[in-house]
Amino acid sequence: MFEYFGLIFGSFALLLLISAFRILREYERGVIFTLGRFYKVKGPGFIIVIPLIQQMVRVDLRTIVMDVPSQDVISRDNVSVKVNAVVYFRVIDPDKAIIQVENFYEATSQLAQTTLRSVLGQHELDEMLAERDKLNIDIQTILDQQTDAWGIKVANVEIKHVDLDESMVRAIAKQAEAERTRRAKIIHAEGEMQASEKLLQAATILAQQPQAIQLRYLQTLTEIAGEKSSTIVFPLPIDIVSNIIKGQATDASS
Repeated sequence: MFEYFGLIFGSFALLLLISAFRILREYERGVIFTLGRFYKVKGPGFIIVIPLIQQMVRVDLRTIVMDVPSQDVISRDNVSVKVNAVVYFRVIDPDKAIIQVENFYEATSQLAQTTLRSVLGQHELDEMLAERDKLNIDIQTILDQQTDAWGIKVANVEIKHVDLDESMVRAIAKQAEAERTRRAKIIHAEGEMQASEKLLQAATILAQQPQAIQLRYLQTLTEIAGEKSSTIVFPLPIDIVSNIIKGQATDASS
């Protein structure tokens, strides 16, 4: 009987001894509690945990990629959109991540969702679409400050999609079309203004010498004749007509 109990006790002691040896990978740390109180952080490599007295909680130090679910956001200009994002973070203080918060992954996820809605709600739709880099930095900064007490470092935040209703998509398309029309009109008006300035300069130069205008008409007539047109409409300058009339009046008087 005693041998039987001795065998059982020896097996139990052997199991306890084996369970005391733990191996942690390079990216793992063990948070050790002695009789319920925090003792120290051990790892990586081979460590010993005293059975029945000490408990160990494994913590992964690798970067965690967390997908933030799609959130309903109302922008500052009262446009309803659905936005989702991805957060990159990792644990830098294993003891804080275990002691200060019950579930650091769930806590970071909930905080990321509320921060996403809060930050994007302070901006207009155009800013959400055109200034994503700035918004990413703002969200990352707020998350990093809030999770610092949990021993977590938020490395990056990326807004993935900004989904709009079909009615809003059509409205944005109309706005873009109106903007292109406005730019086209402005460019056309600027071209007309520049052309008028050049014509004014040319007229000023030609007015300095009346023969220059006649030469210009002759050059124009040469260009028209070179196109092999059967009909040529050639405007006759008033100056030439007036000179002819004056010449005829002088001949008649003489």
